[in-house]
Amino acid sequence: MTIRSWKLAHGRSLALGERALVMGILNVTPDSFSDGGHYAQLENALAQARRMIAEGADIIDIGGESTRPGAAAVSSAEEQDRVLPVIERLAAETGAILSVDTYREETARLAVSAGAHIVNDVWGLQREPGIARVAAATGAGLVIMHTGREREKLPDVIEDQYVFLHRSIEIARDAGIDEEAILLDPGFGFAKEADENIELMNRLGELSALGFPLLVGTSRKRFVGHMTGREAAEERDAGTAATSVALRLKGAAAFRVHDVAMNTDALKVADAMLNASGEGWWNR
Repeated sequence: MTIRSWKLAHGRSLALGERALVMGILNVTPDSFSDGGHYAQLENALAQARRMIAEGADIIDIGGESTRPGAAAVSSAEEQDRVLPVIERLAAETGAILSVDTYREETARLAVSAGAHIVNDVWGLQREPGIARVAAATGAGLVIMHTGREREKLPDVIEDQYVFLHRSIEIARDAGIDEEAILLDPGFGFAKEADENIELMNRLGELSALGFPLLVGTSRKRFVGHMTGREAAEERDAGTAATSVALRLKGAAAFRVHDVAMNTDALKVADAMLNASGEGWWNR
């Protein structure tokens, strides 16, 4: 692993290495699986973003379409009506690093123009490949996520990651995206059974062969409930923090979470262990 800085739009960057990065989730939707409707109103969304920044979030990830299984799709116009006012206000009123959670080329373009620094694509550039051109043209940071949805998966979880993500990386390279702008996300919970997610956690280190830092998003997901016995999504934050520590020790660089304060504290413990031992990937 040679990347030490994550290049972002608008001349910003984030250091990768000795300290885990925390990405706070801000769903401005009525139907997200764990907090749908809480932040659909602009002022509520802004208040939650400021709360997460105060709790230590390095990034605020703003999404206008639920990605939970079975969620209804929304039009690009509706998605933009939800996310752009939030991005514009946060860009004007804070110095926060902002991410837009979208797979749509036009939403990504407008979001970066409004002040977003990162594009987070849950379809790994393979739903609307033109989104890669937006990232290249704007210099936006890019999160490329693996998904098992709407395709036949390979039996081995890591082999399936390699096949899907190699294709995504090719799209990014063909578009001319700076490789120091890219993070990969193994897509916990996206068309993966509980045992597949657990195996992926155990074998996360194998993804270092792809050559990019990793962002992970386990927050409040069903497999965390499977492991902890917590049925309600909002009761899974402690379990989420445990997965964050485990995945930090396996090599993840950034963490997409709902409860910023709890995960920030947990990751500080993991960082202290890694830095004291010299076993972090940035020391190799």
